[in-house]
Amino acid sequence: MTQSVQSEPWFYAFTRILFGSITHFIAAGFTVFIAVLARPGSSLFSWHPFLMTLAFSLLMTEAVLLFSPHSSPVRKLSHKTKGRLHWVLQCLCVTCACLGLSAISYNKYLNDKPHFTSWHGLVGIVTVGIVGVQSLAAVPLIYIKLAKGWSLAKMKRYHAVTGLLTYLLGSGSLVLGLWSAWFTGSVNGHAWYLAVLCPCLSALVIMSQVTSAYLAKKQMQS
Repeated sequence: MTQSVQSEPWFYAFTRILFGSITHFIAAGFTVFIAVLARPGSSLFSWHPFLMTLAFSLLMTEAVLLFSPHSSPVRKLSHKTKGRLHWVLQCLCVTCACLGLSAISYNKYLNDKPHFTSWHGLVGIVTVGIVGVQSLAAVPLIYIKLAKGWSLAKMKRYHAVTGLLTYLLGSGSLVLGLWSAWFTGSVNGHAWYLAVLCPCLSALVIMSQVTSAYLAKKQMQS
């Protein structure tokens, strides 16, 4: 049975548009909130929460939402153009994440503190490594000639699955960071719970988008 985006029941289409639009605001709002709290430039450490949030809350979220059939800000562009924009945003994400990782590593070195001893630190460094590999592995999807001998459909499927896992790791790292002494010392009460909800809600919307896209493809092929 075939069911396209156009034939989707209006209620589901409306909720996807609504939650997709809200996710844009959540990603941007959460990043601005952390930027105000961290005041990047006020110290070496301040660059870490700002750059990591910019990478995994804003850039990575927008990179995935480019492909949303309901809430993409560039819906009218071709899939090929969206793919290139997606890769550019992901490269910016990797750059910000590496700079954020460098900032916290050097800050710990200066203060003679141990590295990557918390779950936040361990998940964070694994995520940065994976997102870097993910961006490199996506090059053949942009330059098709490099994918010689490989099934493009399978590569896209693997990229989507591993990309979703990477996004969830990034969101998990952000949530774990909200338990840090720096954040809990600055934010508490209802504001803390609202902050935790931001990456969690974004992750749910992105997970729904990716899984729905591949379920729709399977239905169209059946």
